[in-house]
Formats: sequence, C-alpha cells, structure tokens
Amino acid sequence: MQPELRKRPARSNVGLIAGTGLLLVIAFILLIGLFFLLSALSPSLIGKCVAVVDISMPLSIEGSAPSVFGGYGYPGSEELALIIEDLDRREDVGAVLLVFNSPGGSVVATREVYTAVKGLNKPTVSYFREVAASGAYYVASGTDYIVSDPDALTGSIGVIATFTDLSGLLEKLGVNVTAIKSGPHKDIGASYRNMTENETMILQALINEVYEEFKSVILQNRGDRLDHSKFAEITDGRIMSGRQAYKVGLVDQLGNKKDAVLKAASLAGIEAETSDQVRICPIPTTVSDSGLFSIESLVSGILARHSGASLDFK
Repeated sequence: MQPELRKRPARSNVGLIAGTGLLLVIAFILLIGLFFLLSALSPSLIGKCVAVVDISMPLSIEGSAPSVFGGYGYPGSEELALIIEDLDRREDVGAVLLVFNSPGGSVVATREVYTAVKGLNKPTVSYFREVAASGAYYVASGTDYIVSDPDALTGSIGVIATFTDLSGLLEKLGVNVTAIKSGPHKDIGASYRNMTENETMILQALINEVYEEFKSVILQNRGDRLDHSKFAEITDGRIMSGRQAYKVGLVDQLGNKKDAVLKAASLAGIEAETSDQVRICPIPTTVSDSGLFSIESLVSGILARHSGASLDFK
C-alpha cells in the first residue's frame, strides 16, 4: 500500500508579482535618474555646441501664419525674442550664431529682438547671408562679431513711415469723406486728404528722433571699429554690399557661414580647425500649420498691417 501524498498548498503569486513590480519601479526611477545625469553631463562629455538661429524673415510684431496652401510661417518678435532668451538657459550651448536674411521690420519688433540678443550671456556672432538691412542690421549690431558674405546687402540705416494720398482719386470717383475729430491732427496721414505742412513737420520730428536712436545704438555697439567719417556718409539710408560695409566698419569679417561658425566656436572656447568639427544645434524659427498661429491670428495680422501708420526700419 503506497503512502498517501500530501498536497502542498499552492504558493501565492501575490508576493512574486509585488516584488517584480517593485523592481520595475526601481529600474524605471534609475533610468530617469541616469537620463537626467547624462543630460547634465552631456556638455562635458561631448562638448558644447553653436546654436544657429535663422532670422530669415521680416521683423514684425504679429509674425506670419503658415500659408493655407502649405509651407511655413514665421514667429512675431515676442516669440522670436523668447526663443533667443531661452538659449541662455541651455548648458549645451556655448555660443549663438544668428544667420540673417531679413530686410528689417517695424521699430518696436526690431527693438524687442535686439534686446533679447543684447541680453545673452553667451558669445554671439552674426552672419549676413544675403540681406541684413536696416532693422536686421540694428539687431546684428548687438552681437560680438559680424561676418558678412561679400555680396550680401546690408546698411539701409534709417527710418520710414509711409502714407498714401488718395484724395485725388476719391474726388474723381465722387467719394466724399467726412471726419469728426477731437483735434486738427487726429487724422494725420489719412488717405482721404492731403497732409499739411505742419503735419509733415510733426512726423519728420518723430522720424528724426527714432533715426538718432538707431545711429546711437550702432555707435555704441561698434565703437572704435567704425570709420566715423565714412559712417556719417552712409547713414542716409543707402544699401551697401558686404565689401562696402566692411570698409566702413559695420562688419568685422568677409566670409561665408563656415567662417561664422568657426568664429562662434572660437569665442565659445570650442577647439575646431574646420566648421565640420563644430557641433551645431539648429534652433527652429519657422511655424508649421500646427504651430503658434491659427487662422484667427492670420486675420488679426492682416488687420494690424492696415490699421494705421507704423514706423519701420526698412
């Protein structure tokens, strides 16, 4: 007769599951900690980078929404300024290179971007690729060093406000416009009437004030690098080639983008013999159809452009 076999109680799986879960949680926490540790050490492990910011856009408050037919838009000055300011908080960024292809823009938008660039605590370099005129040069003057393509267009140092007089056309069409206003200059610059001589003087004084501020910013930033006698000659709004700007002292070096990258790396203490040896951190400045703008902002931007006079560095 065989001895009776006792059935052992089934071992509970609860402890095994709990233990496995605890190990997974610990492993997950360790992975997160390792990730943040590597992120913090990455500049020392693989070296710092040169952040490249493309300013291939007009400088405007409202920016531009992406086309309804596809393509990209560009940020307004406030968004662009925030993008630039954020680079100061990135430990992996050793220097900032601004690549310009811009005709300038509104006075307020230009100053907002300039303030962000001037406030960076990292070495800054500008590169003029094709156009860096007026407000774009205003912004670039706030960087530590400027490299320009010899054939890039720059200069155009000045201020402009444009008004259209349609009074003759409206008269021919039999259109009569009546303005009820609180003062004689409330509708200054209105398209339905001629501007008076006194109003022209008022606006000219405003233009002159902003113009003098523009010149003073350049004089302050470029200092002894400027040929002051030549500078006085070219601040009449003329555009110049990179070569001409170099002779005046508006730019520090003639070259290409690779030269600008190497200069930025040098200022950041990044050792490199060629631009290919420099780690680049591209900084997006375009807006996709799911980006910062919507159809509402497109409409508001159009309305803003036609809502009245504005001063422009163009």
